[in-house]
Amino acid sequence: MTVIEQQSESRPTSTGAVIADRPAVRLGWLDALRGIAALLVAVHHFRVLELIPGGKFVSTNFDLGIYSVMLFFLVSGYIVPASLERRGDVRGFWIGRIFRIYPLLIVVIAVSLIVLPANHAAVPDVVVDHPVRSTLANTLLLHEMLNIPSAIGVMWTLSYEMVFYFFVTALFVIGRHRLSAQISLVFATLGLLFGAAVGSQLISTDKGSTRNLILACCIVTVMGMVCVLSGRKELTRIGALLLGGLGLLLILGNARAPFFETMIIFATMFAGTAVYRIQNHQGDRLLGAVCCGFVLVAGLAAGYMYNRGPARYQTWTEGWKGFVLPYLAAWLTFGIGMLLRRAKWPKVLTWLGAISYSVYVTHVPVLHGVRWMVEGMDIPKSGPGKFIPTAIFMALVFVVSHLTYKLVELPGQRLGKRLLKKLDRGRRDETANVSKNSPADGQPSTPRY
Repeated sequence: MTVIEQQSESRPTSTGAVIADRPAVRLGWLDALRGIAALLVAVHHFRVLELIPGGKFVSTNFDLGIYSVMLFFLVSGYIVPASLERRGDVRGFWIGRIFRIYPLLIVVIAVSLIVLPANHAAVPDVVVDHPVRSTLANTLLLHEMLNIPSAIGVMWTLSYEMVFYFFVTALFVIGRHRLSAQISLVFATLGLLFGAAVGSQLISTDKGSTRNLILACCIVTVMGMVCVLSGRKELTRIGALLLGGLGLLLILGNARAPFFETMIIFATMFAGTAVYRIQNHQGDRLLGAVCCGFVLVAGLAAGYMYNRGPARYQTWTEGWKGFVLPYLAAWLTFGIGMLLRRAKWPKVLTWLGAISYSVYVTHVPVLHGVRWMVEGMDIPKSGPGKFIPTAIFMALVFVVSHLTYKLVELPGQRLGKRLLKKLDRGRRDETANVSKNSPADGQPSTPRY
């Protein structure tokens, strides 16, 4: 779930950061893909397919959830590193991410807890019953790696996005961000070879170890974020490496999902970055193409080999076809989108893409709210009448998402931009004062840092 944008012009700040001179231009094809994916997640969770003839067969062999999130991960991989590299400013990148993600989550979770009754709660009881550890883990957005349920079910993907941000930042500060294709190859190989050999949640094996892991992750993450947001080069480097190391430890040793799925997710995201580099002539095109092809084949093979037995309950699919076919379809959809990237996309799809994050997050409480609303109503079991709850649900999703986009998302993003400008202004003033008070040429000076 990312902001889709392209900087048209940029200029360096006093700290060496690169910021846009002009407003970002949205990439219509990526918006359209995100919009489609978000809409299908909502359709999947409301079980609309079950109302359609043959829908059960489709859902058994083609999991719409896997299709949608893999498409999201490809889009994130394509655009997120590009966004950081265009900025050239790690602090600006993270402030943008924080004010993009958290305001909507906070509002949606709070409203869900206040409005929805206990028997139709969008926030699971296990989260409410353990507020401290659940709040900490979900606030870090690492809950999927900390043996803690999501406050809102769909938030599990945000854990993977967060760790991906950790990796992207760490690679950027050490100058290894152009190795996307090679990194995707490593993750895909790990998933293919050790997909069933490495267990899930190896660190947080009980209540005590889970508590300790959450506390340790809070300390490391806060330390890393303080360093990253300091705006100082060496501290930023230390913070980024701390976060990257934490993310690697968690996905290798404590992810909830089966090992093969976790590895394939990160392979897919870095493959998305490799596609961006191929398109923009940033590296060996043949190497990038070979690695992307390997990631696709590895994902299909790993799904066939490992998405069986108990693993199905961790991927929430009904068999190997339910993973393999949508994974292939996500790649095909992304490829078609790329081929048509210069085409003019329908405004309804680009609008849906703009509000896709709101659709993704708000559809869960809306779903529970609609089920509460129709409870006790005499809904027809057949004929057009059986689609009444679906029609109500979809209408409310669009209305609520549009409102939260306008009233929560956009103000949150504007607040983040104002904060970043203020921090940059303070940094420029500080630099100017240092220059003013520095000794004359030829005189020894004391290093500031």
